[in-house]
Parts: sequence; C-alpha cells; structure tokens
Amino acid sequence: MQINKNELYKISRLNKNYPRYNEILKLHKEAIENGQDIYFDPETGFAVLTAEFLLKRGYCCGSGCRHCPYEVKS
Repeated sequence: MQINKNELYKISRLNKNYPRYNEILKLHKEAIENGQDIYFDPETGFAVLTAEFLLKRGYCCGSGCRHCPYEVKS
C-alpha cells in the first residue's frame, strides 16, 4: 500500500469534534516528520503509533489504532 506523506498526516479515526483534534493531528504530523514511530496523547499521556509506523508494519492488528491506514477489521 502506497500513501503520500500529506495523506499519512491526516489519517485518524477520531471524529473532527474530538477534544484537541487539531493538536493531536499536529503532534502526529510532527512525529512522522521527525522519524518517530509514536507521539504522546496530550490528554492521557499514552503513546500513540503513527500511521507511517503502522503502514510499515504491513497489516491491521484489529486493535482499533487511532491512525491505522488499513480498513477496519471485523
């Protein structure tokens, strides 16, 4: 699967009304630009995998990752 960087930055399963949505997408983009596989959620402090990392992994694990570039597993 090939996705350009601009599209990778925008991959998110969050609703656009989610609190701090824009901040989260900014952190996601910065992590990808800096070659980091994760960033930390500003609300919870939990580590979040980037879409780029998940794409390189090559498959969906079915865990509902926030930035999963694959179709939702059922």
